[in-house]
Formats: sequence, structure tokens, C-alpha cells
Amino acid sequence: MLLGVGMTQAQAQINVTLIEAQHRIDVTADGKPFTSYIWPESLDKPVLYPLMAPDGTTVTRGFPLEPRPGERVDHPHHAGLWFNYGNVNGFDFWNNSSAIPAAQKPKMGSVHQGPVLSTKSGPHEGEITVETTWSANSSDASAPDSKRTDLLKERTTYIFRADRNTRTIDRISTLTALKPVTFHDDKEGLLGIRVAHFLESPTEKGGTFNDAQGRPTKVDTADTTGATGVYRTSAGITGDKVWSTRGAWCELTGTTPDGKTETIAILDNPGNPGFPTYWHARGYGLFAANPLGDHIFDGKAPEHNFTIPEGGTATFRYRILLTSSAPTPAQLNTAEADFANVK
Repeated sequence: MLLGVGMTQAQAQINVTLIEAQHRIDVTADGKPFTSYIWPESLDKPVLYPLMAPDGTTVTRGFPLEPRPGERVDHPHHAGLWFNYGNVNGFDFWNNSSAIPAAQKPKMGSVHQGPVLSTKSGPHEGEITVETTWSANSSDASAPDSKRTDLLKERTTYIFRADRNTRTIDRISTLTALKPVTFHDDKEGLLGIRVAHFLESPTEKGGTFNDAQGRPTKVDTADTTGATGVYRTSAGITGDKVWSTRGAWCELTGTTPDGKTETIAILDNPGNPGFPTYWHARGYGLFAANPLGDHIFDGKAPEHNFTIPEGGTATFRYRILLTSSAPTPAQLNTAEADFANVK
């Protein structure tokens, strides 16, 4: 069992299929959709989308890629599962989207898809390894490519596994600085998932949320009918109180309209900078791990301002668990202990 508790179950055949002309790599478990790695021109970073639980339930929001009736349509940069940051040398990678006014585009950054280095299918796991480039001013339509400033090379390996009850994704990313780079203390980061409506909090009241540059995003008060999501962390904190707290893991559990229990859990790794991470977890459906925003989450903490010197590297490892059940804290503690061995 991939959660690390109970009798071992047969692991699924993972097939990984590159369809480069469509800017996608499809991943299946025993022939059933698991996720896809995609880099459409409509987004400013590659993402995993959608994420499918073992019973076939989609646990990610459709908007902006495939809007569904009744979903929130705020924050168009929240798509699937992604990895970027709100302030890298003063450039905002997190909030970049087609909704940003042209006048503000020079302040933004994009993560550009590079080569697909390898794909692998197998009876126990599948892998994708890709290279991307984090570029400043990369979405300024008026600027030629020669004016883009490349800040980071990213090499990421995704490892996919599944059994009857659990699907796991390991995302292991090494960032190489092409010039001195500072991730300034910011709440907008680092690993994010935008979840389906049923995983939103039933107590979410909406409001106006400002990014680090002061740009407001209004989240309307929505009909919370069917919203059942509850966060819980390794520190025992639950619900809306999870935001801005730290923990080695955080789970989000909810119930679909037809009565299925589904959980997304993110596990941090002790080798990551800033472990244990802060949780940028919002009731409206943003579920994110941000280990680099110490001061913005805790006013008593010093600013983090994580720096990578030119030619230096930093590696971030995360494990995402998708399970059609409600795992216990003991199960997640065991899964976290197992993930701690991943170097």
C-alpha cells in the first residue's frame, strides 16, 4: 500500500505516452487516466492537469483550461498542479496569466518548456524528466526573445505510482541559477494545486486577496453547497486555521456529491530548503506549500530571501498522494517517514 500502512497491494502498470505535437504527456494507471503533463500556449508554465483519484474522481478545478458549471473562476493562474514563485529577482512568476494587463507584463516571468529528456513506463512506476527555463519579461509580447532574461534552468523528474487505493506523484526539481537569484520572502509559492469545488471549505466567505505587488483579486462569495473540504496538518491544525502554519505534511479531505471520500495530501521532504514548509492553503481551493515566505506568514520571523549563487543549485522534493479514502494521521506520518528517505 503506497500510504505505507497495511498489507502490500499489487501496484498498477503505469504507462507514460508523449504526444509532443499536442504539448502533452499522458499518464495512465492500469489503463485509467491518472494525469497529464501539459504545456499549452495559454499558460505561462507547464502543469500537471487534471489529477485523478484512484476511483476516477477529478480532484482539480477545471478553470481556466476546461471550465465547469458552478466552479469559481478567480485566479486564472491557478491551473492543475504547478511549481513557481511570486518574487524571483523582483519578477512575478506565480501570478502571470492572460489576465495580467499588458503594462504589467514586463514585471512578470514565465516558465518555458524545454526538452522532454526522458519518459518511462513500467509495471510499478512511470517517469517523466523535463527541462524548463524560468525567464523574466518572458511574457512581454512587445519584447523580442533576445530581451528575455533567463534566470534559472529547472530539471524535474516526476515519478508516478499507483495501487488500488492510492496514487502518488514525486516531483523532484533541481534549479540551477544562470545568474545570482533571490527568491524574496513572498506568500505566492511554491508548489500549488487548485482543487475541485467539493474540496473547497464550506466556511469560505470569499473576499479580496492581494498579491505581493498589491494587485487585488476578488473571490466572490460563492454557493458553498457541496463544498466539504477540510485541511489537516502534521501539527494537528485543522480547517481554515491551517493557512500560514508549518507542518511536514498537509491533507485536504472532502466528499463528492455522490458520497465518495477523496483526499489530496502534500508531503514535504526534510532535505528541502525551509523544512517544514508553511501552508498557503485557502478555503476557496488553493492548496500550496511555500517554504520561502517566513516573514510574510509570521511577522515575528526574519525574512527568508533564499539565494542561489550563479551556477549554484537548489533541489525541492515533494510527494503528492491522491487517495479515495480519509487516511489517518498515523498513516500520513508513516508515509512522511518513507518520503524522508528520498534524497
